[in-house]
Amino acid sequence: MDIQRDAPKKRGKYIMIAAGAVTLIVASVAISRLEPAAMAVESAGIYTDSVRRGEMLREVRGPGTLVPEEIRWITAVTAGRVEKVHLLAGAEVEPQTVLMELTNPDVQVETLQADRQLTDAEASLVQLRTNLENNRLSQASIVANLRQETDDAKRRAAAGRELLAKGLIIPLDQQQAEERAASLTERLGIEEARLKLLSETIASQIAVQEEQVERLRSITAFQHQMQSSMVVRAGAKGVLQELPLQVGQYANPGMTLAKVVPTPQRLKAVLRIPEQQARDVTIGQKASIDTRNGIAIGRVVRIDPASVAGTVTVDVAFEGDPPAGARPDLSVDGTIEIERLADVLHMNRPAYGQANSTVGLFKLVDGGTNAVRVSVRLGRTSVNAVEILEGLVAGDIVILSEMTRYDAVDKVRWK
Repeated sequence: MDIQRDAPKKRGKYIMIAAGAVTLIVASVAISRLEPAAMAVESAGIYTDSVRRGEMLREVRGPGTLVPEEIRWITAVTAGRVEKVHLLAGAEVEPQTVLMELTNPDVQVETLQADRQLTDAEASLVQLRTNLENNRLSQASIVANLRQETDDAKRRAAAGRELLAKGLIIPLDQQQAEERAASLTERLGIEEARLKLLSETIASQIAVQEEQVERLRSITAFQHQMQSSMVVRAGAKGVLQELPLQVGQYANPGMTLAKVVPTPQRLKAVLRIPEQQARDVTIGQKASIDTRNGIAIGRVVRIDPASVAGTVTVDVAFEGDPPAGARPDLSVDGTIEIERLADVLHMNRPAYGQANSTVGLFKLVDGGTNAVRVSVRLGRTSVNAVEILEGLVAGDIVILSEMTRYDAVDKVRWK
């Protein structure tokens, strides 16, 4: 009896399984070698620029305000209450224009006391001169009388010596005459010395009192200045810009009473430049100030040595008259020209990337339909431009917009 065999069927089945496995492996390898599909980008919101070679202008920019070059601050010399305000801010003033009046009874009392002390000192000086002159005259009279008595005694002693030689008087009388003449001579010398001392010290005694009078006169003048300072005057021709106090308010010494801007008015721009950019700013650099009514040209005249809140204050003086409508405290934008770089590779500044750093930018390829990421080394920067050191060549078109949402891919395509 014959037995049926199925070996050929099983062999064909194994061949088909092996062929399917090989096909699956080949397909997997092919798929793994395929590049991932590029992410689509909406071209409407993308900003691009081309790399070019040529001159690059380095600038820094910062906001600021216009301020007067000269400001006269009027401060309170003494404490007082505002009694009357004569003008308001914006008024034109002359040097003697009264702005306000202060009152302080204590200052008035101190002025009256200073006047009284000066009057007393002047009266004492007059009395001292009178007394010293009287004393000198009295002493001169004493000296004159003693000189007369001394001369008379000397004459009597001389006559007595002649009479004694003739035996007309006794020796005792002559001895008394001689002693009287000697005594008067000695007294005359003492009184003359006293007269000399009085005469020599008169000037020094009067000088001391005169110094005291001058000292009190200076104190009195100062007190009168303190009192007159309570009538606050402009002190210069110009425009009254600020008058912060009102009637009834109390002003302490040193408090600002008024702010006067002298005329003709000269304005300057005070810019706030970021401290990282301010390191390249120097005195004399050219600057342009945008006042919204026009552009004014100026030069850097001062750079603040300190940084405040991340900015450095830079003063710019105008080379000519500022545009019409320029006034103190007007907000402006200033641009300072740092330098001009000749024949450098540059483009507009991207949304991110600092000077002398390396960033990843997307460069357009395939006729502008796709963009690939390239590593670009940046050099010096300006307000709107940046120098290219490596990674791009002239004519390349790169995306400058913010592309952080595509950090995970190296290629994008326009949608």
